[in-house]
Amino acid sequence: MYRSHVLVCGGTGCTSSGSQKIRDRLEEEIRKQGLENEVGVVKTGCFGLCALGPIMIVYPEGAFYSMVKEEDIPEIVSEHLLKGRVVKRLLYDETVKGAEVLPLQETKFYKKQHRIALRNCGVINPENIEEYIGTGGYEALGKVLTEMKPQDVIQILLDSGLRGRGGAGFPTGLKWKFAAANEADQKYVCCNADEGDPGAFMDRSVLEGDPHVVLEAMAIAGYAIGASQGYIYVRAEYPIAVERLNIAIGQAREYGLLGKDIFGTGFDFDIELRLGAGAFVCGEETALMTSIEGNRGEPRPRPPFPALKGLFQKPTILNNVETLANIPQIILNGPEWFASMGTEKSKGTKVFALGGKVNNTGLVEIPMGTTLREIVEEIGGGIPKGKKFKAAQTGGPSGGCIPAEHFDVPIDYDNLIAIGSMMGSGGLIVMDEDTCMVDIAKFFLEFTVDESCGKCTPCRVGTRRMLEILEKITKGQGTMEDLDRLEELAEHLKSGSLCALGQTAPNPVLSTLRYFRDEYIAHIVDKKCPAGVCKDLLQYRIDADKCRGCTLCARTCPNEAIEGKVREPHVINQDKCVKCGACMEKCRFGAIYKE
Repeated sequence: MYRSHVLVCGGTGCTSSGSQKIRDRLEEEIRKQGLENEVGVVKTGCFGLCALGPIMIVYPEGAFYSMVKEEDIPEIVSEHLLKGRVVKRLLYDETVKGAEVLPLQETKFYKKQHRIALRNCGVINPENIEEYIGTGGYEALGKVLTEMKPQDVIQILLDSGLRGRGGAGFPTGLKWKFAAANEADQKYVCCNADEGDPGAFMDRSVLEGDPHVVLEAMAIAGYAIGASQGYIYVRAEYPIAVERLNIAIGQAREYGLLGKDIFGTGFDFDIELRLGAGAFVCGEETALMTSIEGNRGEPRPRPPFPALKGLFQKPTILNNVETLANIPQIILNGPEWFASMGTEKSKGTKVFALGGKVNNTGLVEIPMGTTLREIVEEIGGGIPKGKKFKAAQTGGPSGGCIPAEHFDVPIDYDNLIAIGSMMGSGGLIVMDEDTCMVDIAKFFLEFTVDESCGKCTPCRVGTRRMLEILEKITKGQGTMEDLDRLEELAEHLKSGSLCALGQTAPNPVLSTLRYFRDEYIAHIVDKKCPAGVCKDLLQYRIDADKCRGCTLCARTCPNEAIEGKVREPHVINQDKCVKCGACMEKCRFGAIYKE
């Protein structure tokens, strides 16, 4: 037994900022001090507060060390782990209140969160099955196989109100019920871990921090619908998640929790991984199944739906990682427990990847019905540099932009659709007053143009035509008629595209047109970008009254576009200016501005 445990984040975010070196140095210093039998070091998944990585928490004190550097480790080991004196100057500032060290759960970031899907992330070593079992892991599977009938499992999910966390929010129990009702010699359970939205990393974090919860939920699903084989479709760009899934599958087989005759009940179920090449369209269920089959990832017409003819033309259910991560807890705690959280039509919690112009970027799990304002201002810590909130993008390329006028909207499936956005998988990008909404619409449309599989004409051609119009507008060459064309094309895409990629591709354009039409008009009529983002409509100028003639801007300019003598006001040659903004960043007197 160790007297202290040091939890070091091993998620992708902290790994990229050097947590592996931190962990190596920590173990080295612990050995130097002769503490290896007293202090245990645990590699965990993501804690959620990604902006503060590398992250390290020492228990039993709960001391939360953030932005840890290698050179900090000897002091933490000698002072805290050896002498019992917490190094307060290295703690996350919100956990320090005078002489008192507050638990992480008391900080603004964590106070309003309620973790179900993320309950083990940052808590257990994801590469050790015994730590998962120690938190109640595989109890739900044991209960299902020994005490319940398949239809009982499905009824629990129906009663819980759990809806799919990967996109449109289809009732999970209903999907399972349809597949269970179709007789076949073989059925399949698929997990969608092909998380493709820009800025989204919810599923990746669950796989990295708690892979066994997905395996357990898939086995429960297999029992409920009568399937014996599962596939996890995970993108190859998630190497840590892939590695930990492989470890978890091997351990589950070794413990008899996957494979033949699980818990001696005669139930057989096994899982294999399939690596995706990173195609966004493979997040669509039929395209994903086509890819698992070894073919080019393109969607198929529906009906027939996968519950009747899915993978290899057999009845199949497909759920994403977050949906599955809720299921063992629903089985153990009951459907009423889960249904008591959230709103009338959107039960439970939702995980969001909070990013963009917000102080606390990271992973949050909040009850459905939490307002956007609470997420941004309280959990997210507000907008940096005192800037104003302008909009939030939810649902990635398939979603829309929520303006400040809807800042107090409760976040759930129906409310988001009503204001022109959608939940999607859970990316939430915050934008401040310096964001150009026309440019944002163009960014997401560029993404969908690149990711379209090209199978159907409305998506293949329509998205490109819409992008061309947006490029015209951002260059100052657009006309008011172009706005009508955008809306017309959007309707054709929504009604004519084969899959949800094309059907939802116009959403960012339509939502920005709906709430920020004045910015489109400014680009077209005034030939100006109000946010000062679109380069073709932008000019950098020097205020002669503020310029001191220090020449720093001229020396910084990569294209020698700034002219003037020492100690005399400078001017910018607009023909030479490449609009990089380097001069404005370097000017010490605030003499350079853009218009």
